[in-house]
Amino acid sequence: MNTDETAPDTAPRVLGVPAMGLVVLVGVSGSGKSTFAARHFKPTEVISSDFCRGLVSDDENDQGATADAFSLLHTVLDIRLRRGLLTVVDATNVQSKARAELLAVAKANNVLSTAIVLDVPEALAKERNRTRPDRDFGDHVIPRQRRDLRRSLKYLRKEGFRKVHVLKGVEEIDAAVIERERAWPDKRELTGPFDIIGDVHGCREELEELLTSLGYGITRDDRGRAVGARHPQGRTAVFVGDLVDRGPDTPGVLRLAMGMVRDGDALCVPGNHENKLIRALRGVRVTATHGLAESLEQLGRESEEFRREVLDFCDGLVSHLVLDGGRLVVAHAGLKEAYHGRASGRVRSFALYGDTTGETDEYGLPVRLPWARDYRGRAAVVYGHTPVLKAEWVNNTLCLDTGCVFGGKLTALRYPEREIVDVDARRTWYEPVRPLGGEAPAGAEGGDRSDTLVDITDVGVGDHHPGLIVETEFGTVRANGASALGALEVMSRFSVDPRWLLYLPPTMAPAPTAAAPGYLEHPDEAFAWYRAAGVGQVVCEEKHMGSRAVAVLCRDEAAAERRFAPGALGTVYTRTGRPFFADPVLRGEVVDRLRAAVTGAGLWDRLGTDWVALDGELLPWSAKARTLIRDQYASVGAAARAALPAAGAALAAAAERGLDVGRLVDRVTRSTEQMEEFSRVYRRYSWDTDGAAGLRFAPFAVLASEGREYSDADHLWHMATAERLAEADPLVRSTRYRVVDTTDPAACASAAAWWQEMVDAGGEGMVVKPLQGARATGAKGLTQPGLKVRGPEYLRIIYGHDYTDPDRLEVLKDRRLGGKLGLAMREHKLGLEALARHARREPLWRVHEPVFAALALETEPVDPRL
Repeated sequence: MNTDETAPDTAPRVLGVPAMGLVVLVGVSGSGKSTFAARHFKPTEVISSDFCRGLVSDDENDQGATADAFSLLHTVLDIRLRRGLLTVVDATNVQSKARAELLAVAKANNVLSTAIVLDVPEALAKERNRTRPDRDFGDHVIPRQRRDLRRSLKYLRKEGFRKVHVLKGVEEIDAAVIERERAWPDKRELTGPFDIIGDVHGCREELEELLTSLGYGITRDDRGRAVGARHPQGRTAVFVGDLVDRGPDTPGVLRLAMGMVRDGDALCVPGNHENKLIRALRGVRVTATHGLAESLEQLGRESEEFRREVLDFCDGLVSHLVLDGGRLVVAHAGLKEAYHGRASGRVRSFALYGDTTGETDEYGLPVRLPWARDYRGRAAVVYGHTPVLKAEWVNNTLCLDTGCVFGGKLTALRYPEREIVDVDARRTWYEPVRPLGGEAPAGAEGGDRSDTLVDITDVGVGDHHPGLIVETEFGTVRANGASALGALEVMSRFSVDPRWLLYLPPTMAPAPTAAAPGYLEHPDEAFAWYRAAGVGQVVCEEKHMGSRAVAVLCRDEAAAERRFAPGALGTVYTRTGRPFFADPVLRGEVVDRLRAAVTGAGLWDRLGTDWVALDGELLPWSAKARTLIRDQYASVGAAARAALPAAGAALAAAAERGLDVGRLVDRVTRSTEQMEEFSRVYRRYSWDTDGAAGLRFAPFAVLASEGREYSDADHLWHMATAERLAEADPLVRSTRYRVVDTTDPAACASAAAWWQEMVDAGGEGMVVKPLQGARATGAKGLTQPGLKVRGPEYLRIIYGHDYTDPDRLEVLKDRRLGGKLGLAMREHKLGLEALARHARREPLWRVHEPVFAALALETEPVDPRL
């Protein structure tokens, strides 16, 4: 609301201020600016000149510190505006020079500025200052400030303030109401789904065909002209601009697009051709080139009323749109991240024309800078303007202008599906100045697919990144710079080809320490934990003693090359991203067997995909941990089998001599038995394999396939899918499971008995998970994805052969699980975020942010036995 004019005395003044921008309070000392600011704005939103003066001099009234104080004020203002925060400057600001410096900072940050003038009687200002002991500058200052204020009032708009609110008198000041107004491009509340349509340029028939292929039903008037289109599923079309010029039916395109926008079925941003058409329709003298002459001639056959509607429509379009919670930006020529949601002439120029050098090429067309090559924004930017042969993602940007009017295609992006839909041009309607395809989309010069490259600064380890900060759907996760650097080292030297690396599995926390004697972990505590978290149903899955493995499998070579990397049909990697098998022949054999299982289970067709990623356990444990078993476990067992009998013999000899060594004999006997149990545990999980023969893969989750991830599917769906795979190929092993109601004591007792049977028979234990799936929520939001409950015998290889001795067990029960639970939750959030970004086809560096962070968190100082 613009309130330059005085409102009726009976109505409170509603003052519109930018939700992101600058508010300058203007008034003489004693006019109540600080009180007004405290009443209407958060303390952090207000920068006071007095406060800054105090910060630099310890005295808010030290006028000798004024220059430094305002230098600090301008610095803080610049930082806040750069970060997109509303900032209120509380100073007298009655002199134009002081306001000009503030406006310059706002302009540099491409935000709008509002002035709020507090105009009170001179006598009142003097009286207020006299009551303040810190104001000893005398009454003569107020008249001078008031004269400066009077001279300023009529020039405030011209100085650059978009809105000026003048409040006269105490009553009007006290009654004022602040209304925060979002910038026009900010349409974050609109979440789609969207169908974003590239440059139409008067090609009405192709537009109608494209809308029909997208599923829209076209509405026609009594003359058969298309005047609207609506999607039965409520999708919204978004036009990237350049609806006009060059093509055969600019009025027809405008009539259809304007009708869709009017009916709420479409959004539209302006293109540079609309910008020029506006000036022509207003009677401004313009050069009618690049198809404008054709548009003017076609519009000349329309009614004056229609031309006015066209002018109003084009003139009302906003430079760009920020949609879907900030995850999508649509601008005609693209937009770098610093301009998203901002409003200025500079932003509008970039959105209309792109980033140009001011030079022209051999065709007389502007030379454009490759802004998309260096784009690292979180939002996907979809644009047109520069004709390309094929719409391809570059970083997180997509150019949809595929030159329909030049004989190419009219292209649309289905969002969030990231599916490209296009139709062929009926003919070449306009000969291009530059051959179609003669300019690559900004950032893809020379065929450089920069979206496949990861820069060191992308993973939080460069000079300007003290750490890696990842914004996830469930909150922010941080990894320090040193850890991120170590993760980068691991990835660079040891990981699979990073193009396959879409996810790292999180660590898993154990259930709270068991209360029952003789146990360190027991299902009762897992059920109680989830019950307290508000999770009513869980699934208990058999825990296989193997090594965590992620398998990414492609249906054919075309799928592998399109989505991942050429030269392989898939890969299997560990939870730290390393190849599971060093032998490429064995790796290929396992991948082929798993692909055969997916084919046999009919998953390609069931999921509508040509690739799939699975999370599971690869058995036996010795397949990856042979060295660990030999050096850490078998060597201990061998040493014990050599030393303990000798110790027993020595004690027997001592006993024959009459020495009282009974307690020592009992201890050695008990240790011998415990060491045999210790050895039996690791032997149980080790067996010889010959190539893929003897290996088993136990999948427990489908992670992702083309265009989607499956963290929202419940565990019964995942288990059923795993069973189909197991039926299709013996390499795949199924997992026993059962569903438990955590509020039913009988069900919990039955599940605990089942667990006891499994561990008594040599099983490792089980994992308790929320039935709802990986995105399960409890009373406090996202909950732990699983709690492991390991059996007493298995825990011997974790805590030592004698851990069940009562004294030792009592010490071990005093374990602190908070750090492990926190680590598991952070890694879980990162895993969900990586999968979501990959499903949205975000660039690789965006997927690798959470992947690198998850690997960096592995250096957290947490007890490895937990």
